[in-house]
Amino acid sequence: MSEKLQKVLARSGVGSRREMEEYISAGRVTVDGKVASLGDRINANQQVRVDGHPVKIAAEAEQVCRVIAYHKPEGEICSRIDPEGRPTVFDRLPKIKDSRWIAIGRLDINTSGLLLFTTDGEMANRLMHPKFEVEREYAVRVFGDVNDAMIQKLRLGVELEDGKANFKKVKAMGGEGINRWFHVVLTEGRNREVRRMWESQGAVVSRLIRIRYGDLLLPKHLPAGGYAEYPLEDVNYLRKLVHLSAETESLMKPEDRDERRRRMAGIKRAVRKHQIMVQSGVKPEVVRAEKAAAAEKAKAKKPKQTQKKRTRI
Repeated sequence: MSEKLQKVLARSGVGSRREMEEYISAGRVTVDGKVASLGDRINANQQVRVDGHPVKIAAEAEQVCRVIAYHKPEGEICSRIDPEGRPTVFDRLPKIKDSRWIAIGRLDINTSGLLLFTTDGEMANRLMHPKFEVEREYAVRVFGDVNDAMIQKLRLGVELEDGKANFKKVKAMGGEGINRWFHVVLTEGRNREVRRMWESQGAVVSRLIRIRYGDLLLPKHLPAGGYAEYPLEDVNYLRKLVHLSAETESLMKPEDRDERRRRMAGIKRAVRKHQIMVQSGVKPEVVRAEKAAAAEKAKAKKPKQTQKKRTRI
């Protein structure tokens, strides 16, 4: 049975369906040696390459849908590679075999908080689509005079350069002087939308933190730069939101309190080490490449063990 090429690539963990459509349009995908076109359908026996690299086609039944929460710190970008050498959110994620992490939406470089990643490109694409109206909640520190009339406008909708936008909810959370905190809820994720909405009312966002995606909250004890995998129950909550069938498997290992404490301590140590590397100008991808090269070199030098011949007496 054939399926749309972009859907198969997304399911195989190459990227979201939207990203795959862009790859195909740019001529970066080939099928059996020929440049693919949007609308092409393929089956499991065909050879697919992206940027010249072969892609292992995952059948729908073979793939295990995984989701992790990442506590994004300010100063990281949501691209895999940055020409300017800035740290990216992908630098700290765990390595996985025969797949890769796909970001569910983006946060700009000056925004921190909850960022979800999954191995399922189809689910990522659906969660990002406005028609499913998945809630995103942010804690916002606003600099400027804010009155009830302004908040009412933000609830009803304000005109931005890319169309009308409104907050589903706005809740005052306190603050001092002209620096005040609010919790706001959106059901879409346009570029810098929260900041632009407040700016339309003459206020400036001085701090922005995503604290919730759907019903999933930013884990309380997760340090900035740390990640945690969601259990099967939470994975299936997200799948149900976007009308996908339930996942039956999980690669997440059960752990007791002591194991969890040790894992969190390990994450904190790794985060501190990563921060020191970034501050000293060392690029994480360079370190990983050097380690991989050293491992290959050591493997090549290791002498092969030979069995000693037994002599009969």
